[in-house]
Amino acid sequence: MPRIDRYILSQFLTLFGFFALVLVSVYWINRAVSLFEQLISDGQTALVVLEFTALTLPLVISVVLPIAAFAASAYGTNRLSSESELVAMQAAGMSPWRLARPVLVFGVVVALMVALLVHALVPLARARLTDRQAEIAQNVTAQFLRAGTFQYPIDGVTLYIRDIAPDGRLLDFFLEDARNVTNQTTYTAAEALVVRTEDGPRLVMMQGMAQNLRGADGQQRLSVTRFDELAYDMGTLVDPGRTRKRDLRAYSTLRLLSPDAELLAATGSTLDKARAEAHERLAKPFQAPVAALLGFSLLLLGGFSRFGVWRQVIWAVMALIFVQFLQTAAENQVAQDASRWPLIYLPSIIGGLICAFVLWLSARPRRLRNKAEVAA
Repeated sequence: MPRIDRYILSQFLTLFGFFALVLVSVYWINRAVSLFEQLISDGQTALVVLEFTALTLPLVISVVLPIAAFAASAYGTNRLSSESELVAMQAAGMSPWRLARPVLVFGVVVALMVALLVHALVPLARARLTDRQAEIAQNVTAQFLRAGTFQYPIDGVTLYIRDIAPDGRLLDFFLEDARNVTNQTTYTAAEALVVRTEDGPRLVMMQGMAQNLRGADGQQRLSVTRFDELAYDMGTLVDPGRTRKRDLRAYSTLRLLSPDAELLAATGSTLDKARAEAHERLAKPFQAPVAALLGFSLLLLGGFSRFGVWRQVIWAVMALIFVQFLQTAAENQVAQDASRWPLIYLPSIIGGLICAFVLWLSARPRRLRNKAEVAA
C-alpha cells in the first residue's frame, strides 16, 4: 500500500476508534439504564445487571460501527480539506477515485469487524442471554411470594399469602385470576409450594378449593372444585404472552441459511423467517463501506473553501439518513413478509450507487460547469 494510502487510512482509523468509543458508550449507557430499572425492580443483584448489559454490548457495537465509520470519514475528510492536504493531493494529480481507495479499504476493515460481531459474537451473546433469562424466570416469581400483603403481579391477578414457613411452604394461600371477565377463577389452599420444572416454575397448591365463575348471555354460573393437589403455572404471572421458544437470533448464520426441522420447531419460526434473519446478517457489513464512502465522497463536492465544507457535511448527513431510512423500510417489509428478504440488500446497493455518482460528479466539476455556462 502506498504511503499516502497508509496515511489516510491511519487518520481515519484513529478517528474511528474515538467515535466508536463515544457512540458505544452513549448507546450502551442508554441500554444499561433501561435494563437496570427492569432487573432491579425484579429483585436482581447488580452483578446480574452488569452481566445482562455486557451481553447486549456486541449488538450495540454492531449497530454503532457503521455510524462511527461515517463520522470518522466525514471528520477526517474535513480535516484534510481544512489543512489543505486534500487540495495538495488533488493538485498532484490524484483523482477522487484514487483518493477514495484508502477510504474503501477503511470501510472494508470496519465491515470485517461488523461481520465478526453479527456472525459470531452477537449470536453467542444472544444464546447466553436467552439461557440467563430462562434461569431468572425461574427465580423472578419469588418477588411475588411475600407474606401478609395483597399483591398484583399483572392486571387481573390478585395474590395473598398469610405466612411463609421456614421450609418454604406458603400458608393460607389465595390467588384470584380475573384476567378473563367472563371466566374468573379463585384459588384458596391451606398450603402451597413453588416447584421448578423444565417448563418453568409451577405452584403446587394442597388441600384447597377452586371457584370458577362464568358469565354468558347475562347469566353467571359458579362451580366449586375441591382438590388435594393442584398445579398452577407461575410463569404466567411474569409474562402472560411469553412463549418458551428459543430465540431465532441465537443460532448461527449457516444454520439459518439451511434451517432444519429441529430449529424451526425450537423457535416456532418459518423457513422464510430463518433465511431472512441470515440475509440480514449478511447484508449488515455492507453498511460500513457505504457509510464511509458517503462521508468522504460528498465532502469532495465544491472543492476548497475558506468557509469550510459545512454544506457538504449537511448533504452527507442527509444522504446517510436517506440510506438508513431505506434500511428501516426494507426491514419493515421483510418483517411483514419474510419472503421479501432480497430487499435487505437494496439500501446498500443504492448507497453504493450514490457514492459512485458523487465521485463521478466530483471528478468532472470543471467540465460540468463549462457545459452549464455554454447552455446559459
